[in-house]
Amino acid sequence: MSSSDIFIGEIIGTAVLILLGGGVVAAVVLKRSKAQNAGWLAITFGWGFAVMTAVYMAGTLSGAHLNPAVTVGIAIKDGDWSNAPVYFAGQLLGAMLGAFLVWVAYYGQFQAHLTDPEIISAPPHEEGMVDQKAAPKAGPVLGVFSTGPEVRVVWQNLATEIIGTAVLVLAVLTQGLNDSGKGLGVLGALITALVVVSIGLSLGGPTGYAINPARDLGPRIMHALLPLPNKGGSDWSYAWIPVVGPLVGGALAAGIYNIAFA
Repeated sequence: MSSSDIFIGEIIGTAVLILLGGGVVAAVVLKRSKAQNAGWLAITFGWGFAVMTAVYMAGTLSGAHLNPAVTVGIAIKDGDWSNAPVYFAGQLLGAMLGAFLVWVAYYGQFQAHLTDPEIISAPPHEEGMVDQKAAPKAGPVLGVFSTGPEVRVVWQNLATEIIGTAVLVLAVLTQGLNDSGKGLGVLGALITALVVVSIGLSLGGPTGYAINPARDLGPRIMHALLPLPNKGGSDWSYAWIPVVGPLVGGALAAGIYNIAFA
């Protein structure tokens, strides 16, 4: 596959992933949404279906990595980093585009939510365990765009992202992603989607399971840039965890694969 195919495929696939994944979060949490308060099950299955749809779309173009941690895992497994920068660039741009489209699709709901007196007058949600005053304040709709911990304990938050991503990437690698040069295929897309649902249900509680650096960083950048009223902070002090944790998890999964399966 050519570099242009990879770049275009990753932009399209990651944009669809974030559009549908971020969209289900917006549907559940924003006021004036018909799906408001649908709950965690809706979010986890929505993200799983988002992965499945995105993989189907991008698979023949780029292999549908859609995740820098997957790209790292495959590069370590195969010993080939030549296309990694193209994958990373497409994934980040696609994630930003997807987040922008979520804002467009839910523009009225964002406005209603962020201008609601109940939201404006509510005290900021300070995530933290030891020093509440020192904890960065995340804006009231940041969770639509990116992840954050329920309890801010750095080593635990980092470990949770590493573990969850290692499970995801090992599941991808053991399906033989990219062995044929055509991505996961029909069955692989479904299996990966169900793995994402499982990770969300089992390991999503502590941090919201980013398990994808582009999925978290791209939308967080868009949260900072978009003209959202009363949007609050983008919690940049936490932003390194859902980037570093998944990258470490992807590398760890590749190491396990090379030792146990190669």
